[in-house]
Amino acid sequence: MKIFYSGVFLITMLTQVSAETSLTIYNQNFGVVRDVVPLDLQQGGNQVRFADTTAHLEPDSVILRDPKTGVKLNILEQSYRADPISSGLLLSLNEGKEIEFYVREPNKPDRTVKGKVIRSGYVPHNQTAMQRYGNSYYQSQMSMSQGTAQPVIEVEGQLQFSLPGEPRFPALADDTILKPTLDWRIHAEKAAKLEAELCYVTGGMSWEADYNVISPEKGDLVEVIGWVTIDNQSGKTFKDARLQLIAGDVAKLQEGDARSNGMNDFAMRAASGISVPQVTEKAFDDFHLYSLPVASTLHDRETKQIEFVRAPGVKSQRLYIYDGVKVDQNRYRGSRMENIRNDESYGTQSNPKVWVMREIKNGNDNHLGLPLPKGKVRFYRQDTDGKLQFVGEDMIDHTARDETLRLYTGNAFDLVGERKRTNYKSDNGNNWVDETFEIKVRNRKQDEAVEIRVVEHLYRWTNWEIREGSNTHLKTDAQTIEFRIPLKAGEERVITYTVHYSW
Repeated sequence: MKIFYSGVFLITMLTQVSAETSLTIYNQNFGVVRDVVPLDLQQGGNQVRFADTTAHLEPDSVILRDPKTGVKLNILEQSYRADPISSGLLLSLNEGKEIEFYVREPNKPDRTVKGKVIRSGYVPHNQTAMQRYGNSYYQSQMSMSQGTAQPVIEVEGQLQFSLPGEPRFPALADDTILKPTLDWRIHAEKAAKLEAELCYVTGGMSWEADYNVISPEKGDLVEVIGWVTIDNQSGKTFKDARLQLIAGDVAKLQEGDARSNGMNDFAMRAASGISVPQVTEKAFDDFHLYSLPVASTLHDRETKQIEFVRAPGVKSQRLYIYDGVKVDQNRYRGSRMENIRNDESYGTQSNPKVWVMREIKNGNDNHLGLPLPKGKVRFYRQDTDGKLQFVGEDMIDHTARDETLRLYTGNAFDLVGERKRTNYKSDNGNNWVDETFEIKVRNRKQDEAVEIRVVEHLYRWTNWEIREGSNTHLKTDAQTIEFRIPLKAGEERVITYTVHYSW
């Protein structure tokens, strides 16, 4: 820490902070940084420069306070600069001026030439525009400026669209910054030494969860392994920082946008009985907060992965679902229900594929029972040679404990469905429609019996009843029924039913 005097203000330049940095990262591409800033304030005006922020700091989110001693910090003015010194920036500052260029050429002695900077070609890093309007706005501005991005240098009366050599610049001015910097004018009623807390919101930080589900060669008792992947694109390295992660849909507004659409601590399970540091989780407000067990260094432009759950012996159920209705969703998007009711062709297209689904209960009795952040789930199965083979993947949303996951992993190769309408009658005068369907399901597996759940959607109208059904059905919601059909190896079965709609 260096101290200078300028008029009535004490200028303090802070280039590093204590090791008590902590981060809370949200899975919505932002984070909250908390640093400890040592301040040595004199009575009256103080000017403090803190040169260790991120390049994506939101200036109006900054909080500087003293939570320990209660000293009141009166900030008269704050400035944020996020365009550190670079060769391009110095070229832009020297436009219209003549500077020296150091030239190195093969088989020739090094030499110095003078050139006038007509145009630097420098495109400033407009962080404020990115924060207010998003990265797409910044990229569009960059694209628009591509035609003027080349430097123009005049050397010996001639213009060239490249640098003649390595530029040599005059000495730096006192207000030059090497890192993104906060400047404060602070008024203190009395002299005080304190460790203030600096807190701010920053972009360029994100995390996501990924899960690997490993099945044995036979059976559905699986092992679930969860990873947290943290991505730091903030422009700052955090050394030995305490990391926390927030899972949930936290409302985060952007300029001009509407509102986004948004138990006690317990240790997540390790793979063995060995005592190791573990990620802990707790409910926080209406979200969930995950705390990493040890301090970690997170370098700028680094992706770091941390295992946060390992649960062996998890029961899973494999389901085969035949949803034979193939509907053009674009055709019926925004349609009134009576339009569907009066469209005789609705729901007559057949889908032959049988879906493979995995169902896993997220409960303590199933070796899980913890809030699972949204993320990708990959499934592996061990083959007869003991190798793991990839067998599908799906996404889960934030899932509370004791909820059930149902995940799609692909289409069954040896199971086939066939659906057709065999009869249609309507009487608009008496306000009714009858439809009869025939559904065939076939098990082409040679040595394995299966159960296929045949799902039918009764979307034509709200009032309906099943007549003349060949099999017992379950009503799963107001407009859906399900037939559970056991099939032996090589067997085909036929389901028929008639639905009567009235209005």
